[in-house]
Amino acid sequence: MDIETTRAGLLESDQAHLIHPLHHASDHASPLLLVEGQGAMLRDAEGREYIDGLASLWNVNVGHGRAELAEVAAAQMRRLAYTSAYVGFTNEPAIHLAGRLLRLAYPNLSGVYFTTSGAESNETAFKVARYFWKRRGRPEKVKFVARHHAYHGVTMAAMSATGIPAYHTMFAPTVPGFVHIPPSYPYRHPGSMADALEAALREQDPDTVAAFIAEPVIGAGGVIPPTPDYFPRIREICDRHQVLFIADEVITGFGRTGRWFALEHWGVQPDIVTFAKGVTSAYLPLGGVMVSREIHQAILDAPPAERFMHAATYSAHPTCCAVALQNLDILDREELVARAAVLGRRLLDRLQTLRDLPVVGDVRGLGLMCGVELVEDQRTKAPALGLGARVLAGARQRGLVTRMRAGQRGEHPIGDVICLAPPLVISEAQVDRIVEILREAIAACL
Repeated sequence: MDIETTRAGLLESDQAHLIHPLHHASDHASPLLLVEGQGAMLRDAEGREYIDGLASLWNVNVGHGRAELAEVAAAQMRRLAYTSAYVGFTNEPAIHLAGRLLRLAYPNLSGVYFTTSGAESNETAFKVARYFWKRRGRPEKVKFVARHHAYHGVTMAAMSATGIPAYHTMFAPTVPGFVHIPPSYPYRHPGSMADALEAALREQDPDTVAAFIAEPVIGAGGVIPPTPDYFPRIREICDRHQVLFIADEVITGFGRTGRWFALEHWGVQPDIVTFAKGVTSAYLPLGGVMVSREIHQAILDAPPAERFMHAATYSAHPTCCAVALQNLDILDREELVARAAVLGRRLLDRLQTLRDLPVVGDVRGLGLMCGVELVEDQRTKAPALGLGARVLAGARQRGLVTRMRAGQRGEHPIGDVICLAPPLVISEAQVDRIVEILREAIAACL
């Protein structure tokens, strides 16, 4: 059977049986069947190669084809593939990984709970925040403040925190108790915007608010880095009103922004950190929540009737944790965190050259995490809607695959944003080629 026949059969079976994330049949009429990856490159079933412009889903940080990660997984599976980590049981990889993560992360953190994804991590963080305040005798502190354009996942509570209306439309109503404020978004909101949190807390009554959640750099919502004064001010407001600060570092963790964790850029320490994606570079599913000493102590000191009754079958999965440890070794040994800072500056500098194209409204980024916002008019900043899909199609024809944030009009406008976050192992030449392809693809749409 030739490759075309095999490919046709696979795609027919896919379309007959497989429901994809964000599924709509019109978007899946001609899917890309990927079969191999190496470094920052992907290859499809017909042998065509593409630069992986988003590290697949912001997560293949050490690049594709890392045989040593497969070997570590196989070795751990042969020894002990899985065992429960419920209280009373433990395993070596999880113990080692928890300690190592705490040495890499913010110094105020002391406890780790493992999950299997970013959305599950954020769901856990919301429960941790409510648990903490109940243990503190403050059961009325149950609300959460999130931000417009934020993406925190699409399970029920995580979806309710996500500030992108398209994810709510067919699943509303959202979970009660989630409030949204404008983010720091320098292109459309000059100034820090931290006062929006202050106003929301006063409106809701801070005695009813458990936590504020934010991505250090908004990711899937349009790659929006904050102003430099934003998070220091956020930290001060949270402290003054006794509100926990949850940092969603699912995308920004593990080197993506040129630091191990992104709030280091502004010298801020959160109370809770959620992570996933880059912790294993996507070779196996793993996520988690790191908590401050104060929150950790509340769990450790609880009487039996107030125990931490949160659980998941695959928490602290030994094989996933073993792969994560090896992945951290690669990031450290190859100095990929520092590399992300250097190549991120190169990518952002070269993307700035696209500003001469009349539909490019803004170019922004931090580390190897950049966005190009498209507009109908540079002067009015009117959002371009639908143009991004055409640009992505043109880029794919030229050998680049990535994703975009679809634009929206209305109270919280944003143009289509081409998102870029390639593997941290990408070469200088591949960075330059990304920009060349984008210029060609945008120009072809004009």
